[in-house]
Amino acid sequence: MIQDLQGIAGRLRTRLDALSVRAEQIEAMLRTALDPDSAKQAVELADDEALAGIDVTLHNEMSAVERAIVRLENGDYGRCVACGERIADARLLALPTADKCLDCASAATGHAIGQ
Repeated sequence: MIQDLQGIAGRLRTRLDALSVRAEQIEAMLRTALDPDSAKQAVELADDEALAGIDVTLHNEMSAVERAIVRLENGDYGRCVACGERIADARLLALPTADKCLDCASAATGHAIGQ
């Protein structure tokens, strides 16, 4: 089992802070009024659509990081939320927010996940 849980918690909190800053920047850009020129508006609307997608992705990752931090605080980090078995250290090192072992993650997606 991974020994440096405090180090993982620190890295997760640092990642959460960076994601929060980026999400705030994107949300500020999305609040910017559109240019009155209709041609420029079309480009800005397309840009806004892309930014909104990025914002959703950022918030999804922030939620995953927050859940991982809660599991660390509760002593459940490294245990699969589906079956309760240990998650492989290699998986946690590669994906610190992993909440399922490879078998359960594969079953949930219907695809085999490599190690």
